Parts: sequence; C-alpha cells; structure tokens
Amino acid sequence: MRSDTEVTLDQLKMSVKKFVESRGWETYHNPKNLAASICIEAAELLEVFQWVSLDEAASWNSAPSKLNRVKEELADIIIYCLSMANTMKINVSQAVLAKLEKNQARYPVKKYYGEEGMEAVLERDSWTKRNESKHMEGV
Repeated sequence: MRSDTEVTLDQLKMSVKKFVESRGWETYHNPKNLAASICIEAAELLEVFQWVSLDEAASWNSAPSKLNRVKEELADIIIYCLSMANTMKINVSQAVLAKLEKNQARYPVKKYYGEEGMEAVLERDSWTKRNESKHMEGV
C-alpha cells in the first residue's frame, strides 16, 4: 500500500478520473449529483459514530474492524470530492490553502485558541445565523 507521502493529490485526481471515465459515468458525475453523494457518504461516516461515546470512538485507532469502516467511508467522501474537483476544474491545493488563509484571518489564534476559542466560534456563528435569518425575513 502506498502512503500519503508517496502519492500526490494530482495522482489521486487522475485515478478517480480514470475510474469514472472507464465506466462511462461522466454524465452522472455532475456537480449536483456529486454534492448529494458527498453528503450521503458523510452521513454514512456519521452513522459509524452514532451512539458511540467520545472515549470509544477515540479507541478505534487500535480496533482494525472499526478503523477500516471509518477508512472506507472517508475514502468514499474523498473520492467524490476529487471527482467534484475534476468536474468543476478546481485546483484543490489552491482552494484548500486559500480557505485556510481566510480561516486564519477569520479566527486569529490569540482570540480563538482552545476551549475559550471554541466558545467564541460558537457564539460568533450563532450571532451570524441570527442576523442572517433576520435579513432573510426582510427580503
């Protein structure tokens, strides 16, 4: 098995593209279907953790059967994300690095570090949602 240090993002994107093309699935791999598939696979990953305590979930790193299920669901999500990037011609590296830069500016370490920082994020997000819904009511 090859590792993350041996396989580039571009190689993964090309593998996904070849998989889709070899089956004639390009028509089905459109942005709407891919967005839905990403959500469905993410829900399947969430289902793996349903009704599991935080401690139990943390212990799965040493439980091969549980870890394999998580790997498979995560792989499905990543495959659909890479197919979305292929379909929409998105440079994943640029998109991720740009988003991280935006998040660094939005959540400076001094203000958003640790538990207090997470509370500030939650407070900010709930304030934003309240104001967005007020704005939408007036539209």
